[in-house]
Amino acid sequence: MSRIAARFAALKREGRGALIPFIEAYDPDGATSLAMLRGMPDAGADLIEIGIPFTDPMADGPIVQAAGKRALAAGVKVSRVLGMVREFRGQDNATPIILMGYLNPLLSYGAERFCADAAAAGVDGLIMVDLPTEEADMLAPHAAANGIDVIRLVAPTTDTKRLPLVLENSSGFIYYVSITGITGTRSTTAEHLNEAIPRIRKVSDLPIAVGFGVRSPAQAAEAVRVADAAVVGSALCSTIAANLGKPNLVHSLLAQVRQLADGVRGARVNS
Repeated sequence: MSRIAARFAALKREGRGALIPFIEAYDPDGATSLAMLRGMPDAGADLIEIGIPFTDPMADGPIVQAAGKRALAAGVKVSRVLGMVREFRGQDNATPIILMGYLNPLLSYGAERFCADAAAAGVDGLIMVDLPTEEADMLAPHAAANGIDVIRLVAPTTDTKRLPLVLENSSGFIYYVSITGITGTRSTTAEHLNEAIPRIRKVSDLPIAVGFGVRSPAQAAEAVRVADAAVVGSALCSTIAANLGKPNLVHSLLAQVRQLADGVRGARVNS
């Protein structure tokens, strides 16, 4: 059983949802980014999503774009992202790590080589934002050969007819993009999730994570009352931006993760 499957199975037994915080690798620099990553499990992160910075991040809103620019200025490369995961694995072999990014850096690295190196570093899942369903075979076989889950995105505009095709050969969990548009610009609603999530469950038994429209502990709690996980990224990137150059940056980020985790862990108790 993969780390992702094992974690969701354990959470299901506990009767609670998951918190998946997101940060861009090397934002604002390698050492600080690694310190935040290392502190997240104790702060309540159940899985962790790490962005691979890219110069043309079409799905990212201005907040995550700014985080990516800071990371690129700090000298991030794909190999350094994998090195950061490898260092994290030196002290944590249980928390699932998912890399989220775009095809161009991966293809420049080489898809087969990337999947082999990612698995060796301790990566559990991949989310490629701009990977078309019809071209998934450029990545999926290499990921499968190395035991890495390929996590597919489902949007509000994905119709019922196309949904099974989009989810074909997906594994780990399903990432539901809860708003149309870019990250960090709007929030989802409980009414929308109550309509959308059951439609996906009719097609797949995989856990469902809600992202793109989740910023606060209350919104994270709302998401896991219907789905299985809440992904929070732009709100965390905003905290990093607000604390640049301050000695309390890591502390502030992890305090926010704790607040989000408290919201998620109390969601079904208080529902």
